[in-house]
Amino acid sequence: MSRFNRMAASLIAAAFIPVVAEAQLGSPNPLPGPQGTFAITNARIVTVSGAAIERGTLVISGGKITAIGASATVPQGAQVIDGTGLSVYPGMMDAGTSMGLNEVSQGANATVDDAEVGSFNPNAIAYYSMNPHSAHIGVTRVVGVTHVLSSPTGGLVSGQSTLANLGGWTPAAMTIQQKAGLVITLPRAGGGGSGFGGGGFGGGAAAGGADATRQRAIQLDSLRALIADARAYRQAMDAYAKDRTLPRPQPDIKLAAMVPYVRGELPVLMQADRAVDIRASVEFAVEEGLKAIIVGGREALVVSALLKEKNVPVIYAHVRTLPSREDDAYDINFSAPGQLAAAGVRFAIASGDGGAQVRDLPYIAGMASAFGLSPEDALKSVTLWPAQIFGVGDRFGSIEIGKIANLVVVDGDLLEARTNTKFLFIDGRAVSLVNRHTTLFDTHKDRR
Repeated sequence: MSRFNRMAASLIAAAFIPVVAEAQLGSPNPLPGPQGTFAITNARIVTVSGAAIERGTLVISGGKITAIGASATVPQGAQVIDGTGLSVYPGMMDAGTSMGLNEVSQGANATVDDAEVGSFNPNAIAYYSMNPHSAHIGVTRVVGVTHVLSSPTGGLVSGQSTLANLGGWTPAAMTIQQKAGLVITLPRAGGGGSGFGGGGFGGGAAAGGADATRQRAIQLDSLRALIADARAYRQAMDAYAKDRTLPRPQPDIKLAAMVPYVRGELPVLMQADRAVDIRASVEFAVEEGLKAIIVGGREALVVSALLKEKNVPVIYAHVRTLPSREDDAYDINFSAPGQLAAAGVRFAIASGDGGAQVRDLPYIAGMASAFGLSPEDALKSVTLWPAQIFGVGDRFGSIEIGKIANLVVVDGDLLEARTNTKFLFIDGRAVSLVNRHTTLFDTHKDRR
């Protein structure tokens, strides 16, 4: 079974994760083991940030990488993994998903919790709705996706994203950064072509002409007013903190949630696909002093000069999307990451899926590599670059001493579909490769 080795899974479950078997019954995501000391020897180590080490040793201790190199010493008492014929990669990151906020559809609304009612929900945080036992998590981490940015959806201001590891039995155990970005979707700007790619916020041309323009203006004014109110709220709270003789401002959870974003301390994720919407989002962010990241970015190449000039990165989520216009080349989306790299635009590749297809992230990056993106950049686009875009590049995305040990050990190229995962570490903890797919396989393989 691709990406899964039964013997390796048994070794991890038995040797590295001393968990009572009964505790795992009914759980699709077995509990990760402790932060022990591990040494992976004789392996090819793909550091991403530097040259690969063709035959070396990597040591993990206390959840972090503590030694790397051809002559690295194996600590006394370390659990040794012979990596002969294997390669060690940093874990991948998908920055464009709602992982943990929705489940395999069962016809019940309770399986989907990625959106709130109303247009303005800056106080909604993905963290509080994450399900650590989502079946999507186990089948995603087994391919080497070790951490994700999970984002809410819906409305103009959807809420705040959470950066989380795909290991742990509670949201608190999974969370790397509870508040990692604010999701905003501007109302669609006028213009744009037709074809079989369509869709997006606002429902296309159905609203029609002047009415649509007027409605868009109202929504933008409301968003600007929210941002202005958040700035005023911040100033009032700062003033009160310095002088307690002033009247205390009335607490407002929505405005308080906006403060780090209007200050530019945290990024704003702006959902946009069409060139006209991407341009409008960038201009809005510049006007309001927001730290913007474009999510989606189907036509980002059209406005690449603006994105480069304003240093606005893109989470590109359309490698496998159909062309949006009938006269587009068949490979327009396959080749877009390579062209963005050539244009000097900062970007990361994402699956663009809420949960079920996030497990395809390595193959999506591999597709981009087959259509013009260099293999080195394809790997960076799902490891180091998304980490850097979200300000955690000092902890994730490459194999360096002192970084968090989110690692995947495989028997081939990480972005190749035929490659199998042999061992997996998240936060320096050995993680079982058992998941919903392997459980179903074991349950039904002998059925007659």
